[in-house]
Order: sequence, then structure tokens, then C-alpha cells
Amino acid sequence: MDAHDTAPLPPPGCPAHGSGGRVPLYGPEFAAAPQEYYEYLRHFGPAAPVELAPGVEATLVTDYAAALQLLQDSGTYRKDARRWRAYNEGKIGPDNPVAPLLAYRPNCMFADGADHLRLRQAVTDSMARVDTRRLSRSTEQISGYLISQFAARGSADLLGDYAKQLPLFVFNELFGCPAGIGDRVLFGISGMFDGVNAEKATEVLFQAVGELVALKRSRPGEDVTSWLMQHQSALTDEEMVHQLALLLGAGAEPLRNLIGNTLHRLLTHERYAREGGLIDEALDDTLWENPPMSNYAPHYPAADVELAGHPLRAGDLVLVSFAAANTGPALQAARQAGSNRAHLAWSAGPHACPSKEPARHITVTAVENLLNELPDLELAVPEDSLTWRPGPFNRALANLPARFTPVRGDRGTGRAAGDAAPAQHSASGPARAPERGGMWSSFLNWLTR
Repeated sequence: MDAHDTAPLPPPGCPAHGSGGRVPLYGPEFAAAPQEYYEYLRHFGPAAPVELAPGVEATLVTDYAAALQLLQDSGTYRKDARRWRAYNEGKIGPDNPVAPLLAYRPNCMFADGADHLRLRQAVTDSMARVDTRRLSRSTEQISGYLISQFAARGSADLLGDYAKQLPLFVFNELFGCPAGIGDRVLFGISGMFDGVNAEKATEVLFQAVGELVALKRSRPGEDVTSWLMQHQSALTDEEMVHQLALLLGAGAEPLRNLIGNTLHRLLTHERYAREGGLIDEALDDTLWENPPMSNYAPHYPAADVELAGHPLRAGDLVLVSFAAANTGPALQAARQAGSNRAHLAWSAGPHACPSKEPARHITVTAVENLLNELPDLELAVPEDSLTWRPGPFNRALANLPARFTPVRGDRGTGRAAGDAAPAQHSASGPARAPERGGMWSSFLNWLTR
């Protein structure tokens, strides 16, 4: 008998009623009350049957110990999505809304064994070369530019106007994107995650990244793209394109959510405002209770196996619920004992996030700079009127309306006279003529005004 056959039925009116005994992790009901779902899913044991989109079945690991077992056992549980049985059997097509984030691509996230080690080491070593001072300067400059676009209004959507754009701009600088390429990278990543002509957006992103690789082959600079290219792993151009697309895309969405969720926490919990100076604590609390990626880390058993008593077939899709594991009884005890960073928000094992320290640094700098420039920032709507974006993987607000005293003149730029422009300018050579309406081109022009 399957575990879900013995689980209690959800009470009448509970949004966790799914199809075929599976609990749906999509739609506004799950987005509005995910902890109610996780509490119900725990009745199934350490793992539960879920539905990621209509017809897309998966097993979700909600227990901390079981999640660690899965994440650290790369021999039993593989990352190569070509093992996904339902996809191979044609039950799920490439046009399914969740397929783009689950289907195989030749990058380190979907690699196992020696292939993963080679690709991952190139990424880890290249990211480790990012200078913290440069990262701070770039983040502050980009923050200042974005704030200058809305400071005089006295209101802003901190998601659309700030948290969504800042990571993309920072990555453009770190990866050495000149104006024309950077504009298309911004367009491509935004379109992929917003679902606006996602197929075209993906095409634009990969074309732009391909041009960036060609540029850096002939004109390397002091940037992550060039360092990745020069690594002893000797990545081919195709491997370069896929690693860069992964780093740009998979890095931008969680970081956008982390900045947004941290701002949400600061604006909706009085103790942060009362005590002040608690950005790091608000960030840690967000990672514990509202991680930017709630459910992800897709794995596939190499053979039929049991995970904490839950039977799995070879090729089953298994995900980890970082949010459920973080808030479960076992990890809550560790948190109360003082283990502030024992959570799974960054994942664990060989595929843990390779850029958690830069991500923390960008988030703290972005939030701190915003609050310094707009010290009376406050939520512009009742907290219970905020809407969370539906989806099985991320935890993200649809918008975060805020208001503040309008800032006019030179204030709000975040850039002191004489500050240097980001290092990528000299590394990439003269930027091409800005494309009309391009956000990255506009930023580069703003820096040199």
C-alpha cells in the first residue's frame, strides 16, 4: 500500500485537494498558504505525492533528514534529467509550463559524476575570483541608478522597479556584458521567468550569451566569463554558453526573490523597524521561513529504491521542499539551539549553491543602500492584500508597493563624484551604440553622464 493511501484526508474546504490523491503545488491557493500545504504533506511521512502542473507528477521530500540523504547521495539519486521516465514516455511535452526548469541541458546542474565535477569546479573557481569590494561597488552603483528612476515619485513597486532588475544588472557587470549583449540578456531572462513569449526569450538569451563567448575568446577581460573560459577545465564554446545561461538565469530568479522577500520581511515585521540595523538577521529569517526557491533540486533514482520508507521507481521525479524541511520539527529545534544557518535554503551536497556568499553580499548591500537612500520607506498597501506569484518552485511576491518621501536633485543616485564605472568597461572595450530602450544601455549612459 502506498503511503498516500493511509494519509488523512484534508478537511473540507482545504485547498490541498488534488487529483488522483496528489497534492497540487500550483495555483493561487498554494501560493497564498504554502505552510498549510506543508503541514498536510507531513502526514504522508518524509515524502509525499504532489503535482507540479496538471499531469506532472513528482515526489516531494519534506523532512530534513530525508532531504539531506537525497542531496548527499549522488550515486543513488542522479541529476541528469534524461533519466526522467515520464518525460521519456511522452507524458510530458517540452511545451509544459514546468518543463523549461526541469528538462535536460548540458550544464553542471544536470550533470553527474566526473562531468559534474569538471563543470562545477570551473564555476566555483571562477566565482571565487569575484572581488568583494568590486561587487559592493557595482551593487551600490546599480542600486543608485535604479533608485534614481523612481526616487522623485515617492512610490515604487520594490519588485518590478528594484529587486527584479538589480540581480540582472549586477550579473551583466560581473560577466562583462557590453551594452548590446547586456540588453538582450536582460530581455531573455525576464521573458523566461515571466512567461512572456518564453520560447523567444530563451532564443534571445542563448544567442546573446553565444555572442558574449565569441567576444571573450578574442578580447578577454577581468570578468567571470573570461575566468570561466580560462579555467583548466577547458570548456568548449557550447559548454561555456550553457554554463553562462545557467548562472545568469538560475542565479537571477532566486536572488530577485531573496531581495524581495527580505524587503517584505523588513517592511512587515515591526521588530526590525523598532530595533533597527537588523538586515542580516532579516535575511537569515527569510532564508529559514520564506526561502526564494521553496521546492526544487530535481533528482531521479538510478534504480528502484526506498527513501525513508517511501518507495520510488527508477526515473521518478523527486524534489526537495527546502521550505518544508526548514520549518519542520527537526530543524526548528536546531534553530532554537542557535544554529542560525543550518537551513537548506542553499541546498546541500555536491549540487549546493556555488554562489551563496556573493548572493548574501548582493542582497545585504542592495537592501542597505535602499534603506539608506529612502529611510522612511514603508509598505503602501495592507500586508494581507499582497499577492504571491503562483508556481511550484519559487516563493515570490507579484509586487511590493512602497511609499516614501520623494527625493529630488542629486540624492538617490548612490554614486559619489569620482566613483569609477564598473570594471567591465575597460575589459570589454568600447560599448556598442545603445539599443533603443535598452535598460543596460541606459545604465551605462547614466554611469558616464
